Amino acid sequence: MQPELWTYRTDVYDVNKSLDVAGYDVEATDGKIGSVDEATYEVGESYIVVDTGPWIFGKKVLLPASTVTQIDPQERKIYVARTKQEIKDAPEFDESSFKETSYRDRVGEYYGRFPYGGGPATY
Repeated sequence: MQPELWTYRTDVYDVNKSLDVAGYDVEATDGKIGSVDEATYEVGESYIVVDTGPWIFGKKVLLPASTVTQIDPQERKIYVARTKQEIKDAPEFDESSFKETSYRDRVGEYYGRFPYGGGPATY
């Protein structure tokens, strides 16, 4: 597993501040993709689970923390460095095994093919 893929950028999330992003809207690079169902903040193992709602027929996806480029608490939005299509094509979220190393490796392999996030961060 690639720990840097599963770690928030330091300019995006400060582990010394407490912030619950569940319920925040998620903005892909080309528009809103859904909302945060849950999020974790463990160094090297962080991710957000995004409920895409009706956009992809209610699919849930797991996004590694490194895809998050900005968190806006005032607007209750998270911005990710992925397009809607990249998120749609991601491995299906598996509620029964998403915490297992083999599942996380498969998801990491998919997202690891793309450049890491960039751009300004706000928190």
